[in-house]
Amino acid sequence: MTVHFCVHDEGDSAGVVVVEGIKSGQTLNGWIMDQDRMIEFPAKSDIPIGHKVAIKAIAKGDTIIKYGVDIGKAVADIGAGEHLHVHNVKTKRW
Repeated sequence: MTVHFCVHDEGDSAGVVVVEGIKSGQTLNGWIMDQDRMIEFPAKSDIPIGHKVAIKAIAKGDTIIKYGVDIGKAVADIGAGEHLHVHNVKTKRW
């Protein structure tokens, strides 16, 4: 089974895509490292390698957690399988 994205802990809201060419509609397999288990859901966006994918629904204003760290807040509602990037996540620094 191909691993498409990695997540540090099941409490995270984002995973990192580790393969090229993720396309909307494709079934994604993700590895949750701390629990050593797999999760699966469809991609809702094309997502480049190295970019983030939402692994659960995130409401506008919610904190985004990646590798156990607060990386910003959602500026729009985001569904599981959507691309997380500058269009829907902003830093809390300013």
